[in-house]
Amino acid sequence: MIKIGRRTTFNAAHRLHNDSWTDEKNRAVFGKCNSPNYHGHNYVLETWVKGEIDPETGFVINLSDLKK
Repeated sequence: MIKIGRRTTFNAAHRLHNDSWTDEKNRAVFGKCNSPNYHGHNYVLETWVKGEIDPETGFVINLSDLKK
């Protein structure tokens, strides 16, 4: 049994806004998440695969498939 992993990072942004509210109410309710230039976050994603090694390929998983 072997375990192999891949770690990747990415960024995402959003804006929380209710068009039927005033700018002041949007800022009061949503704070920095209401910025017209959006508000971003950085994420880290780890994916792990555990299994038996294929005796023909020597792989648990093809790393190209894991990357996709």
